[in-house]
Amino acid sequence: MEERKNSRDLFLPTSKDEMKRLGWERADVILFSGDAYVDHPSFGTAVIARVLQSCGYKVAVVPQPNWRDDLRDFRKLGEPRLFFGVSAGAMDSMVNHYTSFKRLRSNDAYTPNGQPSFRPDYAVKEYSRILKKLYPHIPVVIGGIEASLRRFAHYDYWQDKILPSVLEWSGADFLTYGMGEKATIAVATLFERRLEELGTESWRATTEKPFSIAENFNANSLRQLKQVAYLSDAKPDDVALADNTILLHSYEECLKDRYALIENFNQIELQANIASPKRLIEPCKGRYLYVNEPYPPLEQAELDAVYDLPYTMVPHPRYKGKSIPAYDMIKNSITIHRGCFGGCSFCTIAAHQGKFIQSRSRESILKEVERLKSLEGFAGIISDIGGPSANMYNMEGKDKTLCGKCLRKSCIFPAICKNLNISYKALLKLYRAVDSINGVRHSFVGSGVRYDLIFNEKGYINGSAKEYFTELVSKHISGRFKVAPEHTQEHILQLMNKPSFILFKIMKEEFERICRSFNLNQQIVPYFISSHPGCKLSDMKALSKEPDLRGVYMEQVQSITPTPMTRSSIMYYTGLDPLTQKPIFVERDTERQREQKSYFFKRGRF
Repeated sequence: MEERKNSRDLFLPTSKDEMKRLGWERADVILFSGDAYVDHPSFGTAVIARVLQSCGYKVAVVPQPNWRDDLRDFRKLGEPRLFFGVSAGAMDSMVNHYTSFKRLRSNDAYTPNGQPSFRPDYAVKEYSRILKKLYPHIPVVIGGIEASLRRFAHYDYWQDKILPSVLEWSGADFLTYGMGEKATIAVATLFERRLEELGTESWRATTEKPFSIAENFNANSLRQLKQVAYLSDAKPDDVALADNTILLHSYEECLKDRYALIENFNQIELQANIASPKRLIEPCKGRYLYVNEPYPPLEQAELDAVYDLPYTMVPHPRYKGKSIPAYDMIKNSITIHRGCFGGCSFCTIAAHQGKFIQSRSRESILKEVERLKSLEGFAGIISDIGGPSANMYNMEGKDKTLCGKCLRKSCIFPAICKNLNISYKALLKLYRAVDSINGVRHSFVGSGVRYDLIFNEKGYINGSAKEYFTELVSKHISGRFKVAPEHTQEHILQLMNKPSFILFKIMKEEFERICRSFNLNQQIVPYFISSHPGCKLSDMKALSKEPDLRGVYMEQVQSITPTPMTRSSIMYYTGLDPLTQKPIFVERDTERQREQKSYFFKRGRF
């Protein structure tokens, strides 16, 4: 049984031999990823591969191809029948490679044994260009977080300049953004139908010319695709612009005018956070970037179906004897929902996963617990029952029609929306159901918790919040409680879209009271950001002297990394608040950024 469990045949093939064992001559889709291949729903490539497989497609995976040799990794599986899929992996490759001070990292959590430099800078671009050079007649579809957050003109911190859409500089044909299950299936279906129209089994049989969107699909068929972006020579006419569409400033205008960039960003951010977004068009270098509106958030049954696919839940056997740090961290954890309505200025979660919470059913989650129990080495400890914010499970608008009209980026900043369901009853039932399963010794919450969903300036927001926090602290904290106040100074917290530090003080007092009453030795671990736009050295000095941080475990202080498609990155580049367009102090000098980060550490404050 153990031999069968670890058989390569339970995974998607990664080599020609594995394809042959399955009786395949070729794959329908070949996915290239900057990460190691871990067949687990926390890894995007595995999810897309399994979703395509569930629709009857033959899918192969090429993890971390070598782009510096004779390119044999890009040739070894031959041509796919439908398309190549490309992703940089679970992180933007530049964030993966470099610290906030632009120094090379010494490890990569998504690579066997944590070895660095197993993917190129701007991996989506590099992989796509290689594939287009080797197989110009095969479509290339890019996705994942790097492609998703670089779909429009954006500020690139590492080159310190505005770059056009990644579609323009990668040479790819289509881009799927956000959580791409439905969009990827839609693209595969489009390609399938086109081959049927042409009466052929492959793109090579149609022509040796480079694949062209314009030659294969008319404007109407492209318009029907949701959550997809593509470049076209076709200028939008009045009909197209009237069709639920917004024309943005061009890439060239954004290069010359920071106000044009701000206006684009405000529109992009708005459309990413409302219930009925519009299609966006951005002119770029004589062409037009069309970004079609996204699919609605997955219904619970749809999300359950994604997580219920036959993942092996472990790394591919090719890594036998090697450790993959990212997998080791999440292997005993369970994701219970997607999305985040916190709206933090520096965060990319909502821009990629969406603002609206998509929660799995209790039955689906408990089924995954049973799968965890069957894994070798599982000792009955679930390290995390969480999500982007661990305590947003099952929270949504009470009246969905009001949500359909809402233009807020955040449901909880500057105050909790009165239409938001903030009951913890469903989450408490889930915790208790998990703990009642035979073989589960303990379940913890390792993801960050939004304490502004538990407390307001008067104390607990409601009775279920008090019950939840008491149970969380007394039963589900593994020694250290992770929260993210991010700063102590109110003017910076306002720019971050984070709540007043007063709430941290209230939470800390209650946390300590519960620990005393249950005789627990628990610690709060707060996360802080230095050098965020608006933050001066004097602000870090004030943070270091904050009396409510005495005795708190201070380990996590991170200098800001302005990642694409965040409000903080726009502030950093323009020196302006995107909402008010008023000037903001921005610390761009690396040495002074280092001083901000290390201020209280080098003085021995904590």
